[in-house]
Amino acid sequence: MRLATLDFELKILGSASATPFMDRHHTAQVLTVGNTHYLIDCGEDTQRRLMEQKIRHQRIHTIFISHLHGDHFFGLFGLLGTMHLNGRTEPLQLFGPAGLDEVLTTQFRHSATHLNFELEFTAVDTTQHALVYEDKYLTVHSLPMRHRIPCCGYLFREKPKRRRLLPELLPPGLNPTQLHALTLGEDVLADNGELLVSNAAVTTEPKRARSYAYCSDTLYTESLADLVRGVDLLYHEATFMDDMRERAHTTHHSTARQAGLLARRAEVHRLLIGHFSSRYRDLQPLLAEAKTMFEWTELAIEGLTIHLAE
Repeated sequence: MRLATLDFELKILGSASATPFMDRHHTAQVLTVGNTHYLIDCGEDTQRRLMEQKIRHQRIHTIFISHLHGDHFFGLFGLLGTMHLNGRTEPLQLFGPAGLDEVLTTQFRHSATHLNFELEFTAVDTTQHALVYEDKYLTVHSLPMRHRIPCCGYLFREKPKRRRLLPELLPPGLNPTQLHALTLGEDVLADNGELLVSNAAVTTEPKRARSYAYCSDTLYTESLADLVRGVDLLYHEATFMDDMRERAHTTHHSTARQAGLLARRAEVHRLLIGHFSSRYRDLQPLLAEAKTMFEWTELAIEGLTIHLAE
C-alpha cells in the first residue's frame, strides 16, 4: 500500500505594488495542493494571468483576500463573472476582511449579476492569528499585518502525513482496515489482544508536512517571526529599498532589508520578496539588499513556480 505524493506548488501571477509596471502585474498567487487550487489575492487582470499560466479557474477551490486595496482584489469581480459565464455550479469559498461582501454585493446589484454558484464568504478578523479554514489537505491561519487598513496574511500548513508501509516486511493476509491502522501509527492486534504486527517493524516515519506563509502589505513587524517560524517558504512584501525606509513607514510597507531580517529571525527555509514599487526598473538591487540579511531569497516575479518537495 503506497501513499500518493501530493503536489505542493506556488505560482506567482503578479509582483507589482499599487501601480503596475511593464510586465509586472498586481498581486495574485496560486497555491496548488494535489489537484486543488487556492487563489491568494486577486489583483486586476488576474483571470488573464491564470489563462497565460494554463491554470483552469474552474479548479480554484478557495480564494483568500488580504485587504481591500485595489491592487489586491480589483480582479475578483471579473473572475467571478467569468466563472459564472463558463457555467460553474460548484460552491466557491471566499475569505477576506469585513466589507468585501458589501463591495461585491453592490457590484452584483448594479450590474444585475446573479451567479450560478454559491459564493460562501467568511469575514476574517485581521487582528488575530486564528484558524480560518481547513480541508483534508491543509489548515490556514490568519496572520495579522500592520497596514493602513485592516489587512492579514495567511499561513498554509499541510496536515500531518500518514506513516509509510514497507510492503516487503508486511505479513500476508492483512486486510485493508489493518493496513490503514498501520499507516495511522497503530499496532495490529489479534482477536485475543496479542500483538500481531508491530507498527514500528513494518512502517517508516511519514513524509514531512510542508508550509507556506504569505505576508501581505505591512510595516516591519518582528512578532510575525514567531507565527511563521521555520516555514518552508515565506513570501514577504518588499515595496522599497532600505534607503526609503521612511517612505515605507509612512505608507505602512516594508523594505527588502526588513523582509530579509524577518526571514532570518523566523529561521525560515526560503524567502520570496515581491510587491515592488514601480520606481524600480531593475529588481536586482532589492534582491541583493534582502540577501544581506537572508541568503536564500528569490524575487517573486511573474511566472515563477516553486515546488516544495516532501
